[in-house]
Amino acid sequence: MRTGRPKRPLVLTGDEQERLQSLAHRARTQPVLARRARVVLASAQGLANPVVAKQVRCSVGMVNKWRSRFLKKRLEGLDDEPRPGAPRKVTDAQVEKVVIQTLESTPRGQTHWSTRSWAQASGLSRMTISRIWRAFGLQPHRTETFKLSPDPLLIEKVRDVVGLYINPPDHALVFCVDEKSQIQALDRTQPLLPLRPGQAERRTHDDKRHGTTSLFAALELKTSRVIGQLHRRHRSSEFRQFLDLIEANVPAELEAHIIMDNYGTHKTALIRNWFAKRPRFHLHFTPTYASWINLVERWFGEITNKRIRRRRLPKRERIGSSHPRVHRGAQRESQAFRLDENSRPNSGQYRSVRSTYMFISIRWT
Repeated sequence: MRTGRPKRPLVLTGDEQERLQSLAHRARTQPVLARRARVVLASAQGLANPVVAKQVRCSVGMVNKWRSRFLKKRLEGLDDEPRPGAPRKVTDAQVEKVVIQTLESTPRGQTHWSTRSWAQASGLSRMTISRIWRAFGLQPHRTETFKLSPDPLLIEKVRDVVGLYINPPDHALVFCVDEKSQIQALDRTQPLLPLRPGQAERRTHDDKRHGTTSLFAALELKTSRVIGQLHRRHRSSEFRQFLDLIEANVPAELEAHIIMDNYGTHKTALIRNWFAKRPRFHLHFTPTYASWINLVERWFGEITNKRIRRRRLPKRERIGSSHPRVHRGAQRESQAFRLDENSRPNSGQYRSVRSTYMFISIRWT
């Protein structure tokens, strides 16, 4: 014989059933909200509260709580009620004023607002301004740069270059060509103090300057092999010498596709005549202000970050010398640079140059 008060039947509508199923099984749902939805779905099947508690793995009291709250408020009853505490002291109007003024104005004599300057101007606390900015994603102290390419053939050039990366032609080599000019040959006035536990690497704030050099590089797309040549200057005459080096590394039976930017030395009469006499070389220009699409720029970034910017090179690799005529040897010197084997693309597919270790050997005569 059944005892106790009869339970009020829990009947779900079609929309409620669909919404509860979504809450119970969606990956982004909060775990507590998903469990409440499963409790209601199991209770809607007519199961007893102890059975629902065992199935959902919760207490019987929890089943009673969320079942009764759903019967009273339906889907809105599954959300948490407002927490007790002191009422807000900052009104919505004040929050709106802070956001609008931050976006549309600047303090007098300054370029941007800070939490302290805004607190002083508005009378709110610095932490209140910080919380408002964080809630709306405002960061007045940060700036980012951009440059839109005005090239009228932007789309056509991007498709041309990216098409070579994704699907290079058969019986041809694809080279990404560019120059890194004005590389400073710097040396510290005193030896570096090495890294130690609890202490960063230390170096003097001043350096010795040993002139500059320019690196011409051609990165072969399929194998990631880099052909490099050093020159004192980067005029069209030096660029032609570098083209001769590329031609010497391309087998006679293969064609060559050259990806490069619209730099002035790439379009002189000397260079145009050189390409006109060699029909197997095909040019592909990157859009204006879009040299970043050239893959060899990524290799230049690796050299800058790992070999030039921070540390002094060993003597056998040092770019520069105390001799004022160091570049005479550099003009005659050329060396093929090779990247890590793991960074080479397979089957001609495009990959970014992401080698961890770079082996650079630059000899000076």
